[in-house]
Amino acid sequence: GTARHDREMAIQAKRSLSKTTDPVERLRLQCLARGSAGIKGLGRVFRIMDDDNSRTLDFKEFVKGLNDYAVMIDKEEAQEIFRIFDKDGSGTIDFDEFLVTLRPPMSKARKEIIMQAFRKLDKSGDGVITIEDLRGVYNAKHHPKYQNGDWTEDQVFRAFLDNFDSPYDKDGKVTTEEFMNYYAGVSASIDTDVYFIVMMKNAWKL
Repeated sequence: GTARHDREMAIQAKRSLSKTTDPVERLRLQCLARGSAGIKGLGRVFRIMDDDNSRTLDFKEFVKGLNDYAVMIDKEEAQEIFRIFDKDGSGTIDFDEFLVTLRPPMSKARKEIIMQAFRKLDKSGDGVITIEDLRGVYNAKHHPKYQNGDWTEDQVFRAFLDNFDSPYDKDGKVTTEEFMNYYAGVSASIDTDVYFIVMMKNAWKL
């Protein structure tokens, strides 16, 4: 059902965009209008631009990143967002902090159930989900492409991991942060905690 949630969320985000005046919320919605991986995609653009690996961005890099990602934003609004994140007035922002703040807020109950799913998938317990972890947990044999002989079991696993992986940086490994970012997107389209938790329990047999 994730693809459906993704579509619903994108439609909701586009709708809300016309109503909101909060600049951070507008940026968040523009990312979410691209689906659950939208915020992750912006993070990826920033990572590419961070040539010196400082994990910080100055205003010029920040604006360039938004433009590269085709976010519609005017200079005043960009300045306002930058100011909100540049808490110490140093002229740079920490983009890990930026992405966490951009993530739609989630209740403790939602974060907890997402982590339960992550721990179930992360069989080796090393904080990263890989193809090896999935072997005993996720049944590839029901996948239509496996059934008609198009894909091997490993290809099914890889496609599954790619859902959660950063859009342009698919390394076949999914970190807690990537998993959380993905579900923050899904969570944004679901109104009640109860419904979100039921959906997660059913999806992951928790």
